[in-house]
Amino acid sequence: MATASDFSKYITEGYSSKGESIILGGAILNGEAIADTFVKVPLKTLNRHGLIAGATGTGKTKTIQVLSEQLSSFGIPVLMMDIKGDFSGIAKEGEEKPFITERHAKINIPYKTESFPVELMSLSQQDGVRLRATVSEFGPVLFSRILDLNDTQAGVVAVIFKYCDDKQMPLLDLKDIKKVINYITEEGKDEIEENYGKISTSTTGIILRKIIELEQQGGDIFFGEKSFEIDDLMRFDENGKGYINILRLTDIQDKPKLFSTFMLSLLAEIYQQMPEKGDADQPELVIFIDEAHLIFNEASDALLNQIETIIKLIRSKGIGVYFVTQNPMDVPASVLAQLGLKIQHALRAFTAKDRQAIKQTAENYPLSDYYKTDEVLTSLGIGEAFVTALNEKGVPTPLAATMMRAPMSRMDVLSESEIAEINAKSKLVRKYNDEVDRESAYEMLTQKIEEANQQAEAAQETQQEEKRKNSEPSTAEVIGKSVTKVVTSATFIRGVFGVLNKLFRK
Repeated sequence: MATASDFSKYITEGYSSKGESIILGGAILNGEAIADTFVKVPLKTLNRHGLIAGATGTGKTKTIQVLSEQLSSFGIPVLMMDIKGDFSGIAKEGEEKPFITERHAKINIPYKTESFPVELMSLSQQDGVRLRATVSEFGPVLFSRILDLNDTQAGVVAVIFKYCDDKQMPLLDLKDIKKVINYITEEGKDEIEENYGKISTSTTGIILRKIIELEQQGGDIFFGEKSFEIDDLMRFDENGKGYINILRLTDIQDKPKLFSTFMLSLLAEIYQQMPEKGDADQPELVIFIDEAHLIFNEASDALLNQIETIIKLIRSKGIGVYFVTQNPMDVPASVLAQLGLKIQHALRAFTAKDRQAIKQTAENYPLSDYYKTDEVLTSLGIGEAFVTALNEKGVPTPLAATMMRAPMSRMDVLSESEIAEINAKSKLVRKYNDEVDRESAYEMLTQKIEEANQQAEAAQETQQEEKRKNSEPSTAEVIGKSVTKVVTSATFIRGVFGVLNKLFRK
């Protein structure tokens, strides 16, 4: 039977690193934490993405909080998708409590309280830094995939973007592209057919309905200016701590289309704009996507392929993406295979389906001489998790049941006054919260249609005037008729006088 010292040596060697690393907590054997047996993740491998999973109430949010704190301390900015709204307390110092002190004594990690620099962000009308993007920035391919269009419909979207490029009409918000669709099927139909080919009104009708669906989920708020610049996610405070950017999403839980739209556009823009980093010592930015199933459940096959492609490629830009969900089966296998760090909190087995999910989850972890993985998965306590990562050579580390260290910041939400205080001091709120509505496709096409209508009205008036003129007699005709009338009148008078003359003679 393996001793605690054998286990400690096994874990310590498996998690050793030459460079800087984050300490997650202490390893557990037979339900007891083994002091000075630290489970660590090298900063060098944090761009290899990861998964944080577990049943509700098992400690996932606190694990993200610990990771974010450690990253910030090393000068690595964080973007956290806060669906449940319970992450904002990281902006304030925590409070040392007996259960925290006891936990840290068991794993022999000193505990201190600390706060971290925070920006509060929003995709909606919530207080915070407003995140927006323009339709043009998406481009026709990504915009078509967001709308789940087929090849024919995507081809029409490409024509719309090309037409707007040719005419130098910016596509900024959804009302712009809706206006263009209406224009090319009505007033501009002949112009489009002549230069770009015939477009079916049934196709444009489907595209328009898809846009309206996105609009109803909040797309009308997200699309527009001023566009968010990704460099503003990678900021540091005066002490060199990386900013923790918290995207507050509590009001869009029932709008998965908007959430996945933003997430995909952000990853695509980061990939396009960030330079290659190669084998860097630490990531440039780490993104945590809470309730990740909201992205995958509503995603089309085309969208899933896009996400998978970006996840594969974006790590070379120094970006780590971490999916947070209750069940690891929520993440497609093609994406799961790209994830280097896995932190698995307890799973609950209430049904046969649950037990099957636990068995499948256990098979995703390295074999261990120290654990029966499927059994331990259901017996882990709150704040405990199975961990496996990648070492600096990219080799998976040993599976370690881990007592996670406690967050140094507040394990609770901020009050409304504290949120207002953070926003009042924010430079980004002042930069992004004034909505801009400059002249774009909507205004330009509206003006074009009005000018065309005015020209049509003027032409119609000219035509009517000419018709009226053509129907009026000439001067000669008027004189001729007048003379005729005079002559006729004179003849009539002479006739009357002749009759009268004859009568008097009699």
